[in-house]
Amino acid sequence: MTIERSNPAALHPTPGYHHVTTVEASRLVFLAGQCPLDPAGDLAAEDLEGQTAQVISNILTALESAGATPEDVVRTVIYVVSQNREELAAVWTQLNASPLAPAFTTASTLLGVAQLGFPGQFVEIDVTAAL
Repeated sequence: MTIERSNPAALHPTPGYHHVTTVEASRLVFLAGQCPLDPAGDLAAEDLEGQTAQVISNILTALESAGATPEDVVRTVIYVVSQNREELAAVWTQLNASPLAPAFTTASTLLGVAQLGFPGQFVEIDVTAAL
């Protein structure tokens, strides 16, 4: 499997992710949007940092179950219930300081949204990996 990440010279510089991810793989792994729910199905925390930590843990578990690692991730979409750029930046910083950080060197999108599926939920992340 080959993953190539690039930033075309005619596009703006990025804060760590790449504009283009090209993959030649025999198997793709698509994770459902990972929510901040603990193994019992309860909301793990009532704050953005705690919920982000639970989502990171859930993604690492899901990737491992598929035989994948953060280095195999080729696309992420990060949803944060906020219009505040500082909160969006805080989530990005927390993700990039975590064991999941290699996943965010690939094609990534960070969105502030009005709401997510569970009451009190502040963050959710979609992940695609290639093996």
